[in-house]
Amino acid sequence: MNPMIGMIVVVNSLSVLLFLYAAWTDFRTWKIPNAVVLALVTLYAVRAVAVMLGSEDLGAALFASSGIGGDVGAGLLMFMLGVVLWAFRLFGAGDAKLFLPIGLFVGWHGMLPFSFLLLVLGIVTLLVLRLPVPLRVAHLAFFMRIEEIRASRKIPYGVLMVFAVLLTLALPMIQQQLQLR
Repeated sequence: MNPMIGMIVVVNSLSVLLFLYAAWTDFRTWKIPNAVVLALVTLYAVRAVAVMLGSEDLGAALFASSGIGGDVGAGLLMFMLGVVLWAFRLFGAGDAKLFLPIGLFVGWHGMLPFSFLLLVLGIVTLLVLRLPVPLRVAHLAFFMRIEEIRASRKIPYGVLMVFAVLLTLALPMIQQQLQLR
């Protein structure tokens, strides 16, 4: 295996773990640590360097909409959207910041699937939060936290954002598996 491809696989794997950690901390505390966002941006930078070093056409790797330029454009656009949502008090600051690495990793062509999945997950979450928690499991920490979220009416959007980004990143693999059948 090409060492640059190996580096990209490692970076992608670490980014999945960091995205999941961001979702977990947002679920537990309604906060996404700055260190997690910075680590994700740093991982993307390492990935971008590996892509450039492993590319035969550096111009395409840098400036194509499916390349690093498209990724950076998507990250900045999504970050600006997050700042606007934060300014209108619709999102927390952590959610707004998390949009930057999400945009970097999904890229320009992944923004539409990400947005659609985020919308669907948001609707499902709002519907699920209306359901009562069964008494048999109401004492478990997870469901007690769900009750706190329901009572506060503050949704940890980072959780939805992370699941939407992970599904978006998995879509090419899912499509490939469906084509093999």
